[in-house]
Amino acid sequence: MKRENHSRVSEFILLGLSDQPEQDRLLFLIFLLMYLITGLGNLLIILAIRIDPRLHTPMYFFLSNLSLVDICFTTTTIPKMLVNYISGNKEILYISCVTQAFFFLWFAGLDSILLGSMAYDRYMAICAPLHYTMIMTPRVYVLLVAVCWFWACANALTHTVLLTQLSFCGHNEIPHFFCDLGVVIRLACSDTFINDLVIYTMGGLTALIPFIGILISYFHIFVAVLKIPSAYGKRKAFSTCGSHLTVVCLFYGTIIGVYFNPTSTHTAQQDIASTVMYTAVTPMLNPFIYSLRNNDMKGALRMLLLRKPGFSL
Repeated sequence: MKRENHSRVSEFILLGLSDQPEQDRLLFLIFLLMYLITGLGNLLIILAIRIDPRLHTPMYFFLSNLSLVDICFTTTTIPKMLVNYISGNKEILYISCVTQAFFFLWFAGLDSILLGSMAYDRYMAICAPLHYTMIMTPRVYVLLVAVCWFWACANALTHTVLLTQLSFCGHNEIPHFFCDLGVVIRLACSDTFINDLVIYTMGGLTALIPFIGILISYFHIFVAVLKIPSAYGKRKAFSTCGSHLTVVCLFYGTIIGVYFNPTSTHTAQQDIASTVMYTAVTPMLNPFIYSLRNNDMKGALRMLLLRKPGFSL
């Protein structure tokens, strides 16, 4: 079926998290605080890794990229929501909506793929420690991260281009606080079969392959750790994986709750609450999880915070 490459809708209306205007100020303050904590926390992680030579390893290179992505991820959605709450104007232009959808898909995909790459790094470090430094060379892990950025961008661009081929004829209210691809597609008055097909193929692979890789990696890690004779060795091995595994559970747990549960088991409000978890809460908690559960990171953060003013990074 041939699609019409036009849209009669020039803007959408983001209904937000609540239909009660008196709650807007409270929601504004809550999400402003969350956004500031997310930005500051992840920036400190990046700077701490930058200044501490002990953290110039593949594991922390992946972590610094994850922190950068989390800053970008929250910046894609929260500032626009804050502007809507403070101004009372919930409209978003069509082109702005499409742009927001692209960057959201890009950084969400990056989060997923980077978590998978970090699981592979931990698998190599624990299950093949003698070959780890020969396999995970700077050239290899930099190339791996570059591939993560490229694949996530290609995935997001594909979905966005297909979105621009849809026609929007009348209904323009988005029952969400940002332009979520699935929600926007449901507003289209043209055929969305190709869009849905690509979501379940490319989009599904971007989330499913890293998740399966994480499960396989941690199965082998768990088996390898059980073979370590000393209790201290087991604790040390689990401590290096505990932070990453906690973040994985938070991120994928909420995504599975939204996208892989039967729609009859949850409401739209529950979906929005779960979306808030992986778009706002998880990026905010990541710096705390990685710093509180990691002695090397705590030492680097102390070094960063105690640096003399004017000392170059």
